[in-house]
Amino acid sequence: MTDIHMQREHTLGLPAARKLANEWLEQAETRLGMTCEYTEGAASDEISFHRAGVTGTVQITDDRFVLDAELGFLWSAFKDKIETEVARRMDKMLTQVT
Repeated sequence: MTDIHMQREHTLGLPAARKLANEWLEQAETRLGMTCEYTEGAASDEISFHRAGVTGTVQITDDRFVLDAELGFLWSAFKDKIETEVARRMDKMLTQVT
């Protein structure tokens, strides 16, 4: 069951989207204590992330980012706040590069 599903379209193309995704990964690891794994594919990439109470993925394509996350019991109480903050940060990252 996905607690948070977020999709953002972009016009970056895959190479620039990969660069932005790697910046997101670094922030997730350093600021949020996430453990992340980046898997590069021919037409799309995936970041898997987790920490206590949160697991999920970010799909990266040439025209969109799709984030799906599951929140553990304790984090689920903050779902709305987490979702709002994730959306704000994704939008900010995208507007800084476009």
